[in-house]
Amino acid sequence: MEAVDFNLVYNSLSFAIATFGASTVFFFAQRSQVAPAYKTALTLSGLVCLIAFYHHLRMFESFNDAFTLINGEVVATGNYFNVAYRYVGWLLTVPLLLLELVLVMRLSKEETYFRGIKLVFAAILMVILGYLGEGSVALSQLSDRWVYWSLAMIPFLYILYSLVKGLGPSILKQPKTVQGLVSNSRWLLIISWTFYPIIYLFPMINRGGSYINIQVGYTIADVLSISIFGLMIYMIAQRKSDVGA
Repeated sequence: MEAVDFNLVYNSLSFAIATFGASTVFFFAQRSQVAPAYKTALTLSGLVCLIAFYHHLRMFESFNDAFTLINGEVVATGNYFNVAYRYVGWLLTVPLLLLELVLVMRLSKEETYFRGIKLVFAAILMVILGYLGEGSVALSQLSDRWVYWSLAMIPFLYILYSLVKGLGPSILKQPKTVQGLVSNSRWLLIISWTFYPIIYLFPMINRGGSYINIQVGYTIADVLSISIFGLMIYMIAQRKSDVGA
């Protein structure tokens, strides 16, 4: 790892920590600005950011324990950089992100329960399968990584299908003033989540330059799919509250 690579990972994690910390405070503070029906969605946004803040802080600490910069040279301390914190965080945040979107749409109780249960189960399965393949980075284990990637793509594609096709008719039932915003938030989640399986492939495509790309790529995707998505959820909740929808 070169010094520029060290600084890139260091600064990206530091930026994510600041972003998630500020987002947590903002979402909890803004609960009073939306109607009671949308307070739960905003609470979930705050919780998701709080979870992401904690796990990125732990990754930041782990990274500093594993590597140090001395006279412009990166020195490995021998300690392990525990990237599993990402998966522990995703196991909690990914299902909650999907619930944020479902709850802010204020569907019927039956549809909320029906869609929520299926999406949460698919999200948990996807993260677990991804975690099982994360350790398969040795050349002899890359076939295992391909297997887990392929298995994780099954629930991932189901989630994408549900967001594109399943929620389409429900979006049309939303107030005209928020239909575009709800659709854009859905597409933000779809596009940002598409980064994850692509980044996951980096060690199988280019093992030499994959380490830094993975850490920075995942961090950028997390900021988009958690903080920026949460901000859009807040905007939907506030706009629907203003029109009494």
